[in-house]
Amino acid sequence: MKYLGDLNEGDRVSDIYLCTYKQSAMTKNGKPYETVRLQDKTCNVDGKIWDPNGMGIDDFDAMDYIEVFGDVTIFQGAKQINVKRVRKCREGEYDPANYLPVSERDIDEMFGELKAYIASIKAPYMKKLLELFFVEDEAFAKEFCFASAAKSVHHGFVGGLLEHTLSVTNLCDYYCKAYPILNRDLLITSAICHDIAKTKELSPFPLNDYTDDGNLLGHIVMGCEMVGEKIRQIPGFPKNVEAELKHCILAHHGELEYGSPKKPALVEAVALNFADNTDAKMETFKELLAGTTEQGWLGFNRLLDTNVRRTHME
Repeated sequence: MKYLGDLNEGDRVSDIYLCTYKQSAMTKNGKPYETVRLQDKTCNVDGKIWDPNGMGIDDFDAMDYIEVFGDVTIFQGAKQINVKRVRKCREGEYDPANYLPVSERDIDEMFGELKAYIASIKAPYMKKLLELFFVEDEAFAKEFCFASAAKSVHHGFVGGLLEHTLSVTNLCDYYCKAYPILNRDLLITSAICHDIAKTKELSPFPLNDYTDDGNLLGHIVMGCEMVGEKIRQIPGFPKNVEAELKHCILAHHGELEYGSPKKPALVEAVALNFADNTDAKMETFKELLAGTTEQGWLGFNRLLDTNVRRTHME
């Protein structure tokens, strides 16, 4: 198959993709059309069906695998497919592994790096806590490695949660070397645990959408609860360490308006917030630039809250 990420303007499309979104609408002239979002493991591309009642347009729903025939165009700097014909595919016509976006990094290698950080923790209570999650709970560890870090904002791919967590932990490890005031055991443990409840906030692929608990509670509150549950399995876990660790998780978005129940009150919480925000912003920019061939200004980005442009490369 030809992956969506390899398509260029003017290409003809004749392949099977996963439809993750389908919405009917009307043009200004009152003609019906449909917007679809097609996905494979390389990226997502929007498509337009301008004649949804025409010949060659089979019935299908979101989360169906469909064979698409059409042409690739560029709209506002992003690839788009004008769909001419489409049919719903039967099981056995496709390999689901081709349609899940996956981290560019090796998942086993990343998990090995994360476990090396766990082994480096000196405080026995915090090391035991991390081992309960990532060493002794094999089901959770597998789920964590497969999960994404977001529905669409950043790291929204298989292995995304692991990649983001490792990047945040790497930054925090650097902060500990640059700023000796930081309690390394507390900060590294907080970094590894800060997004553990993304495994509950988002449903598994290919859906990768918010669960009821994700919408009602969110990963920050659920992450604090998950840490508390594990701590209750560790006799004598220091109460002050538990409170400080939970505070770092509760404050890692930095501001109340960004979903944190508490603003950072510990230097480790400040460091975690900066590391989390840095990696999220860098990945958002990376994915934005990878999704367009436009060389000039790319327009206002809601997530970055600014008009963005690709850097000129000499």
